[in-house]
Order: sequence, then C-alpha cells, then structure tokens
Amino acid sequence: MTDYQHVLVKQDGDTVRITMNRPAKRNSLTEEHLADLLDAFRAAGETDASGIVLAGEGKVFSAGHDFGDVAARDLLGVRELLTLCTELMRTIQSVPQVVIARVHALATAAGCQLMASCDLAVAAESAGFALPGGKGGWFCHTPAVPVARSVGRKRLMELVLTGDVIDAATAEQWGLINKAVPDERLDEAVDELLSRATKGSRASKALGKRTVYAQLDRPEADAYAIALEVMAAASQLDGAKEGMAAFLEKRRPVWPD
Repeated sequence: MTDYQHVLVKQDGDTVRITMNRPAKRNSLTEEHLADLLDAFRAAGETDASGIVLAGEGKVFSAGHDFGDVAARDLLGVRELLTLCTELMRTIQSVPQVVIARVHALATAAGCQLMASCDLAVAAESAGFALPGGKGGWFCHTPAVPVARSVGRKRLMELVLTGDVIDAATAEQWGLINKAVPDERLDEAVDELLSRATKGSRASKALGKRTVYAQLDRPEADAYAIALEVMAAASQLDGAKEGMAAFLEKRRPVWPD
C-alpha cells in the first residue's frame, strides 16, 4: 500500500482500512488531505477487497474543511478545492466495494458529508454530527447534498439552519447512520455490519451499488427504466446464475468471484 502524508491505509484480509491521520488538526480536509483520501479510495477500488472502512485518528472523526486552506484561496481556488472534495465523495460511491464509515467522535460540515457519502455508517454513542455553517458565515451547501439524501427535508433544514450537533442516537433515528453502539463495541459493530453487507457475489454487489446510486432521487419512471435494464443484464452474470441454481438445487452457492 502507498504511504500518504495524512492517511493510513492497511489491507486486513478482505477489508481495506483507510484512516484519516491529521489528529492535531481534527482531521480537517485540506487539499493535500483530500488528495490523499481520493488516491487511497481509488487504489482500494482496484484491489480484490470486498469492503472498505473509513475511520479517523484522534479526538474528532473530521471537522470538515480546513479554514486556513480555504481562507487563503480566491474564488477559483475555492471552486477547485470543492471540486476535489466532490470527486472524493463520488469516488466513495463508485468504487465496487462496500464502504462503511466508522465514526468514533464528532463529524461536522464536510466531515459529516464524508460520512454520509459512505454506503453505511456505524457510530459510537458518544459521537456527534453537525452542519454548523448555518450559524456561522459559510453555509454548508455541499455537505448538505448527501445528508439530504439520508434524512429528508425537514430534518436537513434543522441541521443546516441551526448548525446544532445531534447525538448518535438521533442520527440513527433520522437515518443519517445505520447504527449507534456503545463506544467499546464500535469496531465489533463495524466489522459485523460489513460482514453481512459483503456476503454473496462481489460482481453482482458492485453492479447493484452502482445502479442504486444511478437511480436514486430520479423520478420513478426513470428509476425503473434504469433498474429494469441493469437487472435484466445482471441475470446473465455468473453470480446470478450460480445463486439461482443453488436455490433451485437446495444447496449452498459457490460464488465464482
């Protein structure tokens, strides 16, 4: 695995673990940190791993954009920074692996965006989540995009307008995360959910993930048009044929991938 300035990467069996490692700066997202994360996810996407865990070192999961980096930029520079950030979020959703966020502490602004862009998220009960720009001077426009697709309009508006921190139990209730667990069970809960989410044919799951994101938030007719064609094509994959054959023959499937 490549050595990065701000990110630690380790492959643990079928899982690649990507850990933000800027604890002194609350894992804030400079251009260099975002570039490290983007490269790490692209590289992980090329491996034979079935899952990716995103975590953070230190007292904060991620505090979002580094204002020192942002304040030094003109309009073009900030646009380039946000474009890089958006590319990272889209890459997380486009890699074939299941991506799960391990949130041990506070995730705010673009840090909350990062967590919400992952396929799944498990948080310690002591964790917190916020889009604080609404009570400051720089509204959380881009962080609101993936959060909106998790929590719905009214709850999103509460988050972005108040900027208040919600606890992990509330985040679970609102659908921002999958599960809130006691702090000491966080790693166990992350691995358990990832294990359940990576069962079956990897090729089938990778195609399924891509299709879900492609049809998400489209009008129902368009969503069905996309899903129908992909599902028809997917029926011819080796994994689909093996899964159906195993069901009909009343045996355990042997996945070709």
